[in-house]
Amino acid sequence: MQEIKPDFVFGAQSVLETLRSGKEIEKLLVLRGSKTEAMREAERIAKSLKIPCTEVPKEKFDRITRKNHQGMICFVSSVNYYDLDNIISECFAKGKDPFVLILDGVTDVRNLGAIARSAECAGIDALVVPKRGSAQITSDAMKTSSGALSFLKVARVDRLMPTLRYLQDSGLKIVACTEKTSETIYTTSFKGPMAIIMGSEETGISTEILEKCNAKAAIPMKGKVGSLNVSAAASVILFEAVRQRD
Repeated sequence: MQEIKPDFVFGAQSVLETLRSGKEIEKLLVLRGSKTEAMREAERIAKSLKIPCTEVPKEKFDRITRKNHQGMICFVSSVNYYDLDNIISECFAKGKDPFVLILDGVTDVRNLGAIARSAECAGIDALVVPKRGSAQITSDAMKTSSGALSFLKVARVDRLMPTLRYLQDSGLKIVACTEKTSETIYTTSFKGPMAIIMGSEETGISTEILEKCNAKAAIPMKGKVGSLNVSAAASVILFEAVRQRD
């Protein structure tokens, strides 16, 4: 079980020490219109580590904390991330077909948490999320996951396209869960080495990613509402995959 860490660290010295510590950092915020030497050093470290850094107004800082933040806050990941290559290699070494879930632009932390809960229950080997344009794994996500994020292996990647190419080169079939197909999850095979992609709450899977997938599968809809919430859709497709893989 992974240790749950604080969501954020504030104050010049604390932020600099955290940035230098090797811990997983989600992002750095610095106060707009104020450039101290400590801020410049924090920005330099963040850039070297490819940590997103944003200048924000004082009002946003005050919404996060009223304590003496000295114009700097960094958000610490609630989990330790895993190397996707190691996860895939370990699966094959154990004679197991990798079973991976990829999220393309899921930005709501509660959806992320709910998806992680279903993924852990379904026996997913890795949950893959991009570093940018994705919900952060915060205490809210941990709570919504009912602790699943403490057990699930999460891999955070720079960009999804190279990741998809790597998975395909490793022998995994990539299936997109999308309504943009006549195929359904019940006519699609989920056996063998497999990665399923879920898209964002508003726009679904990006066109670029869709074109890279080996197959597309839709969840049949019978009612007047045209789609499910992404966390509900993830549960449906994951457990159809589990049914086929058992």
